[in-house]
Amino acid sequence: MLNNFSPNMLKTYQTCPKKFYYKFVEKINIPQNFTPFEKGQKIHALANYFLKGVNISRIESALTFGEALIWNKLLDNNFFKKDCLKTEFSMQIKFNDFWLGGRIDAVVFEGDNYFILDYKTGAVPKNPQYDFQTMVYFLCLDKYLKNYSELSFVYIDLKNDKNFIIKFSQDLLREYETILKNTLVKITDDKIYSCTSDINSCKFCEYNGICPKNDISDNVYF
Repeated sequence: MLNNFSPNMLKTYQTCPKKFYYKFVEKINIPQNFTPFEKGQKIHALANYFLKGVNISRIESALTFGEALIWNKLLDNNFFKKDCLKTEFSMQIKFNDFWLGGRIDAVVFEGDNYFILDYKTGAVPKNPQYDFQTMVYFLCLDKYLKNYSELSFVYIDLKNDKNFIIKFSQDLLREYETILKNTLVKITDDKIYSCTSDINSCKFCEYNGICPKNDISDNVYF
């Protein structure tokens, strides 16, 4: 039985339990085209080196025009200019009978105020406050920091040059804990993992070729 969960795993189950089953239970890896993600990977790597104080001048000179535009947007971002506590680090916490964690782009601070940064070269979550990444990272940092005045999550939308800021609170913490608990119980109690995606989403799913959506015999039991 799974007991370690990342935001990506929780999002995948929310989107389609069948996809979750193929990807995280059966661990079936389907080759994908990662070209759209290469720009984001470059920016994340560059940001990590920069925040660690590494000389990045040679890397910057190798950026394409489009990549350089995005990189300069991040450099000009007020949150990215704050003092850095951690960059590109993995965190994990015990949550009831489960472990929750993920890899955080950066945590910066100004006095006793801390900010979780997440750089987005693509789309920001439709509802950032209730995205599983927001919930899990808030829980992790709340335990890690222990003493702080304010804690905020900042999605840096590099495509549109905007910031989406969510301020953490104890009321929000309790709400997150309830959502996470219910989601984890639902996942662990699931014995069928039905495909719940609409037909248009299924067309772009990497498991489309092995997931006959309309075949009733395709239900998976274990």
